[in-house]
Amino acid sequence: MSSVLVTRKLPSSVLSKLHAAAAVDLYAGDAAIPADELRARVADKDALVCLLTDPIDRAVLDAAPRLKVVANVAIGCNNIDVAYAKSRGIHVTNTPEVLTESVADFTWALILAVTRRLSEGERLLRRGEWKGWALDFMLGSELRGKQLGIVGLGRIGRAVAARAPTFGMRVAYTSRGAGTGSSPAVPGLDPMSLDRLLLTSDVVSLHVPLTPATRHLIDKRALTRMKRSAYLINTARGPVVDEEALAWALQQHLLAGAALDVYENEPAIHPDLPRLENVLLVPHLASGTTETRTAMAALAIENVLAVLAGRSPLTPVT
Repeated sequence: MSSVLVTRKLPSSVLSKLHAAAAVDLYAGDAAIPADELRARVADKDALVCLLTDPIDRAVLDAAPRLKVVANVAIGCNNIDVAYAKSRGIHVTNTPEVLTESVADFTWALILAVTRRLSEGERLLRRGEWKGWALDFMLGSELRGKQLGIVGLGRIGRAVAARAPTFGMRVAYTSRGAGTGSSPAVPGLDPMSLDRLLLTSDVVSLHVPLTPATRHLIDKRALTRMKRSAYLINTARGPVVDEEALAWALQQHLLAGAALDVYENEPAIHPDLPRLENVLLVPHLASGTTETRTAMAALAIENVLAVLAGRSPLTPVT
């Protein structure tokens, strides 16, 4: 019987399907499995089910001579040395599509919350500092008639853009070749270079994978290009934004606010950010619904079962 290491507790309904087909070694800790324990426990395994918090580097892959598949319970795979895994003949899979709608909904929740200062208002109430209604008290920004700038028009970026008409927003986007004439336009959306999008957008929402090209894509220069009345939203990957530069820009009021679901060094956050009122900080919850997280785990298990049965995985990372 094949043997599978699972690095974190998954829904029992999902694990039961894996137990029926393979010997399962489940790490039951609440935090990420320690690196030395991961290498030791994966050594005799045919498959590995991991999370985005698990670094699957060469040392881990070299420790597992029998490994056939690494199934990441995430859409991004920046935690895995994908190229090296493929050179070893190991399949790498992710969980696209199943989290698109929940992340898009959550992105709009952040947009609405930060532009209408919901978390700021709640904190004020909890401190007992509200003195009553006033005409000019804690005014936010309306969305109707303004521009939403989407950075990265993949599945999630498109789903976010599709919701914009509900709030009366027009949509601009930038992706590889956008605004240069080298990529086809998307009907109803305005393609732009990143620079023009930053200059003209009222809300900028990030939906790019983490790659060497996108690390610190939003740096001090990018932030100074944004409108002072604009908001930055990040539900992609933390290192896409230079947190130190963002804290500086918010302190200098170079943009109106930001809403972050992801961070450069999770779970650590740049120490200046929690002190600021014009930033909404959320602990990586974008795909955090029972339905979506269960579907993500189920897809990862289906990929493992397919590979162990000699079939092609359902969602290989290409």
